[in-house]
Amino acid sequence: MGLDFIQGGNADYENALILAGFGRFHYWLLGICGLIYANTAVGITIISFVLPSATCDFRMTSEDKGWLTAAPMLGMVIGSYFWGCLADTKGRKIVLIAALLLDGLSGLLSSVTTIFGLFMLLRFINGFAITGAMGICFPYLGEFQPTKYREKVLCWMEMFWTVGIILLPIIAWLIIPLTFHLQFEWVVGSLGITWVFSSWQLFVAVCALPSLVLGLSLFMFPESPKFLVECGETELALEIIKDIYVKNSRRDRAEYPIHGLKGNDKVNNIMETHNRSKRTLSLGKPNHLMILLNEIWDQTKALCHPPHLKRTILTCVIQFGITSSYYTLMIWFPELFDRFEQYETRFPDTSASVCDVSSIVLGSDVNGTMVDEFCSGKIDTSVYLHTVFIGLACIPTSFWLPLCVHRLGAKFILVISLLLAGAVSAGLYFVHNSLQNLILSCIFEALTSMAISTVYCVMVDLFPTNLRVMAAALSLTFGRGGALVGNLLFGYLIDLNCVVPIVMFSILLFISGFLCFFLPSTGSEALA
Repeated sequence: MGLDFIQGGNADYENALILAGFGRFHYWLLGICGLIYANTAVGITIISFVLPSATCDFRMTSEDKGWLTAAPMLGMVIGSYFWGCLADTKGRKIVLIAALLLDGLSGLLSSVTTIFGLFMLLRFINGFAITGAMGICFPYLGEFQPTKYREKVLCWMEMFWTVGIILLPIIAWLIIPLTFHLQFEWVVGSLGITWVFSSWQLFVAVCALPSLVLGLSLFMFPESPKFLVECGETELALEIIKDIYVKNSRRDRAEYPIHGLKGNDKVNNIMETHNRSKRTLSLGKPNHLMILLNEIWDQTKALCHPPHLKRTILTCVIQFGITSSYYTLMIWFPELFDRFEQYETRFPDTSASVCDVSSIVLGSDVNGTMVDEFCSGKIDTSVYLHTVFIGLACIPTSFWLPLCVHRLGAKFILVISLLLAGAVSAGLYFVHNSLQNLILSCIFEALTSMAISTVYCVMVDLFPTNLRVMAAALSLTFGRGGALVGNLLFGYLIDLNCVVPIVMFSILLFISGFLCFFLPSTGSEALA
């Protein structure tokens, strides 16, 4: 390629990335970010196997299960904006590490508690932390990619989400059916303390370990050079790009033809100095904290005013519709599978809808015979198998998405997948057996998970670097708010009138699909 764009040894960020090549470094970065995304899939949906497994230990009604599934979603609502603000002011890498380590530690602590309220609090912290990892890994990965490859690379993240969805039931299948049950008792004065550790708690502990490993592994990767350029630290950004060049080409860094990066035309020198100062702020000093809060407020105002206002509103509403439907149904699928299995065992050769099956557990009567009768603490093998099938159903769309995103366009994929998902969601009301329920669940999961990953890809291109993570965080806050409301409603209505949440989720998906028509096309350098 010609080097006419180099002037006096200087080039802009995009051309500097192009000259660094695309190769081994980018594959390693995709690997670590993909594993983080797979880990978030595990962290968000792990509660789906805790619901049927811990019902007896915690004596949970359907309402209790609704609150338990809502707890991590509430953490996500609060955490999304918190981590986004930090990532746009302190940097992508360090905030991503902090989120992963907090998620791992709180996950380990939740595995050893036997108090329902404390367990719910720790799962709230898990949600608070995991949403930081989910919201930041896409911008972090995307900012290392030349525009030519960015959208396709980000779409490959969908495959890692699918891996996480497949691995979770397999891990649960290997651990939860184990029969061990440890119990220790202590007497402290006149108070007797009993601590119990069973297989489902071991499952929670095992699922917490990858967050710690991934958080420590990220220390070997650099900060986003795009973020550094926006902060005015062009020399440090250039050194990172040279490291990328060395890893990709295996040549000496002295052979890299660029000796300086041009300033970002979209950010003037005053803003660069302003942004650089943000990274040196200390959260422990009150005046510095006020400066940071003012910066956050300024960025929020920028998102809520032209030219970004329309895109901000669209992405927030779309995220609300997709996330409220996806995370509610995905978390409750194993519980519904378990209820179908118990119903068909009790009433063989009898057809029933999802709502009929749900009524076998009377959430309002904790001590009722129906609750005690179905409170075995064991999950039927078919529940694990059906959940694995849901993950496997995502493999075709995970391959199809990055291969076709440039040809069809991200907007087209979003519109089609969401409209079809809305129709499938409505179809859940009409199923009459576990097989029909499984088929529609697989289709729903494949379509909605593809849509969620595509939205993340679009977000990277819709907003400038200095607002990118903040915009993603704001839309995620709305999305997690939808998931919080959806899980609470589903927990209360599943035994009373489950047609209401099913219709609501279907309508929300249709609305989200319609709004995607108004999103601009992405993937061009103009949006980079």
